[in-house]
Amino acid sequence: NLKNLVAEVSIKAPTLYTSHKPPRLNKEGKRMRILAIDCGIKANIIRYFMTRGVELLVVPWDHDVSKETYDGLFISNGPGDPTFCAPTIEQLKIALERDVPIFGICLGNQLLALAAGCKTYKMKYGNRGANQPCVDTRTNRCYITAQNHGFAVDGQSLPNGWQQFFVNANDGT
Repeated sequence: NLKNLVAEVSIKAPTLYTSHKPPRLNKEGKRMRILAIDCGIKANIIRYFMTRGVELLVVPWDHDVSKETYDGLFISNGPGDPTFCAPTIEQLKIALERDVPIFGICLGNQLLALAAGCKTYKMKYGNRGANQPCVDTRTNRCYITAQNHGFAVDGQSLPNGWQQFFVNANDGT
C-alpha cells in the first residue's frame, strides 16, 4: 500500500470496443456509448458489455472524462488504496454533475464514494472469498457474493441523499 497500483495496471491509451450484437440505442437513436474508467478492468467485464449491444470506450484511470460523450459511466475494479487515485476522484466529481448514470464496482465503488465526499478505510483482513453474504438494505434480502477488497467505504460518512444499497452481513461494510 505504498504505491499507486492502479497506475501500473490501467491501460495507457483509450480503446474503443463496438459490439456486433444488435445495437442498444440511446435517446438520440445512436448506439449507446458506455465510458469505462480502467482501474484494473477484467476482460470478462468488457466481454459482458459487448453482449449488450453497446459501444464501450475504455479509458485510463487518469483520463479527462469531461471531454467525452457517453450515455453511462462505469468505474472498474482494481487493486490498492483508492485514495491514491486522486485524478480519478476529481474526474468523478465532475461526472457527478452530469445527468448520466454512474456505476462502480469494487474499487470503482470506493472511488465514487470518495468523489461524493465519503471516507474509506483499510480493513484489517479485507473481504476475500466466494461466499460473502451481502444484504440489500432496500429489501433486507441476502445474496451470496464474491468479494475481493481490502478497503471499505465508511457508511457513517455518506452525504445527504446517498445511501448504502448493499452491506456485508459478516462485518457491516
